[in-house]
Amino acid sequence: MSTARVLVRAEHDYEVLIGRALEAEVVGAVGTEPRRVLLVHQPPLAGRAARLREALGDAGHDVLLAQVPDGEAAKTAAVLTDLWSRLGQAAFTRQDLVVGLGGGAVTDLAGFVAASWLRGVPVVQVPTTLLGMVDAAVGGKTAINTPEGKNLVGAFHSPRAVVCDLDTLATLPPDDHAAGLAEVVKCGFIADPRILELVEADGGTGARDPGSPVVAELVRRAVEVKAEVVSDDLREAGRREFLNYGHTLGHAIELSEDFRWKHGHAVSVGMVFAAELGHAAGRLGDEDVARHRGVLGALGLPLTYRQDRLPVLLEAMGRDKKTRGATLRFVVLDGVGRPGRLEGPPTELLEQAYAAIA
Repeated sequence: MSTARVLVRAEHDYEVLIGRALEAEVVGAVGTEPRRVLLVHQPPLAGRAARLREALGDAGHDVLLAQVPDGEAAKTAAVLTDLWSRLGQAAFTRQDLVVGLGGGAVTDLAGFVAASWLRGVPVVQVPTTLLGMVDAAVGGKTAINTPEGKNLVGAFHSPRAVVCDLDTLATLPPDDHAAGLAEVVKCGFIADPRILELVEADGGTGARDPGSPVVAELVRRAVEVKAEVVSDDLREAGRREFLNYGHTLGHAIELSEDFRWKHGHAVSVGMVFAAELGHAAGRLGDEDVARHRGVLGALGLPLTYRQDRLPVLLEAMGRDKKTRGATLRFVVLDGVGRPGRLEGPPTELLEQAYAAIA
C-alpha cells in the first residue's frame, strides 16, 4: 500500500504517516539536527528499538535507549523522574529529541517527558498498537496517571511527526487489536459513519484482521477524524471534548479496576453507557442504541460491567477532566455523527442507563 499522509494543524503543523515498512520514515522525521535521541520503548519492543537505534546511529545520532514498564505501569511519577534523570545525565538540550516507540501508554509518557524537559523538546511518536495509532499518539495530549485518576497530570505538546507502521499490528494479541478498534468505532459514532459501515459489512471480520485493507482504511479514517477535530480545537476548549465519547465511564472503570482492564474495553462499555444515557434523556433513538451493541459486539468488545459498581464509578467520574465543580458532564449523541453534551444528568437517569449495561 502507498503511504497515507494526514496533516494536523497545531502550534506547528505535522503529518501522521500511515503505511507499511516505515523505519526510514522514522529516521527522516527525526531529521539531521538532534545529536542526542532518547528512545523510550516497552520490553517486548527491545529488538525493534535496537534496530531503530542502529538506523538512527547510522544517521549520525547518539541514541539512549530507555526501556519502561508495559502498559499503564509506565505512566507514573517514578518512571517520569527516572527519565528526567537520564536526560540530565546525558546533557540533553533543546536541539535534542525524544522518540516514543510503543503503545498509547508509551507515547503519552514520551510526549510528557518531551513537553516537560527544558519546557519543551521535540518528540516523534512511533505508535505500535492500533490504540496508539488512532488515538494516543495523535493530537499532542501527553500525560501520566496518579492514584487519584488517569491522565490528570500532563501537557499539550504536539509531536514533530507520527509514524504509524501497520506491519506492527500483526504482532499484537487479538485482544489488544480489538481494544484499539473501540477508539476507531468511537470516531465512527461521533463523526464518520462510514467507519461503522466498514465494520458492519462483513460482521467485523476485516476489521479484526490486522493485515487487511479494511484495517488500513479504518486507521486512515479514524486519524482523519481526530486530525480534523484537533486542528480546530487543540486544547479541548470545545469540539475536542467530543473525542471523549465513552471515556467518562471508561476512565472510571479503568481506575476502579486498577488499570487491569484494557482502555479500549473500558471505552466500549462507556460508549454503550453513553448511548443508553442519551436514550434515557430522550436524545438518541432505539436503533442507534442497538447499533452500538451490534458494532462493538461484532468486534468481540465488552458491552456490560458489574452491577454493584455504580457508587464507586460515580465517585471516580467526579474527578473526570470534563467535570465542572460538582456537575458531571457527558458526551452523548443526538444521532450518529451528531455529538453533544449532557450536563448534570439527574441520578435517576444515570441509574437507568447503568442498569442497562449492568
